[in-house]
Amino acid sequence: MAIETLKQRTAIHACQELAALVARYTDSKGNGAHQTAISQLEFMRESSASTAICGVSEPILAIVIQGKKEASLGEETYQYGAAQYLVVSVDLPLSGLVTEATPDQPYLGFKLNLDPVQLCDIIAQIQPHREKKENSVRGLFVSNADVALVDCAIRLTRLLDTPQDIPFLAPMIVRETYYRLLLGEQSEAVRQIATSGSTMQRIAEVIKLLKTNFTESLRVEDLAGQANMSAASFHRHFKKVTSMSPLQYQKQLRLLEARRLMLIEDADATNAAYQVGYESPSQFSREYSRMFGAPPIKDIERLRTA
Repeated sequence: MAIETLKQRTAIHACQELAALVARYTDSKGNGAHQTAISQLEFMRESSASTAICGVSEPILAIVIQGKKEASLGEETYQYGAAQYLVVSVDLPLSGLVTEATPDQPYLGFKLNLDPVQLCDIIAQIQPHREKKENSVRGLFVSNADVALVDCAIRLTRLLDTPQDIPFLAPMIVRETYYRLLLGEQSEAVRQIATSGSTMQRIAEVIKLLKTNFTESLRVEDLAGQANMSAASFHRHFKKVTSMSPLQYQKQLRLLEARRLMLIEDADATNAAYQVGYESPSQFSREYSRMFGAPPIKDIERLRTA
């Protein structure tokens, strides 16, 4: 226990160095997400606790550098703070909010997109003969960062001061970051992102199909066939990975897209409902209220005035 505490303190100290770098980079840019000259990397900054933001997250590594954050997947909530990281290994509909931040000590986050092809290449080199495990694992997890992982983030961030070095050095540091994840306490979950034929990868392929065809009526039996599983086995593994059933997943995709249509494209509630596949506007309104905490019109008004 004492060793683990010392490791965590050391990682938190390293995050303070990273915080100084990210604060300098984002200070003049205000709150929100900030893309960098490194295509896979962006920083997050918030000077106060935020309202929940919902969306579909692609595979990412997200390190909290300063402050605290909360992520919700279905009915599960994950809380994490400085020197902790979240990994999303398949496309998941998430709700996230900053829970601790002030103007003097803003929330700062480091987010790196994960590339399954690169992960697969590293796995093939470091563990070429490892047996595949067919146990399902959740597609989202939170862990403590070690100093080696934070050091990768520091060196990648420092490259922004020497942009001429980015094309050559950034891919190597990103690769090392993946390597550190594969050696970490959640190595099995990270490995399944890129292991051909793993349960995680088969579910991920079905998720891509759902994302492409979320407006259509889909049968669980057909989805199970795509994953080469029985309906019962598919349903069990899908829920293990995503924390929800395939139909619940599709429903969240529909509601998120309807919210986007109303907020960005100024569609009315009825039109948005039909566009995302609902046949009953009243059912759409009920399910929308259940997910976002308010009927469509009130929710969109709240978002526009926030």
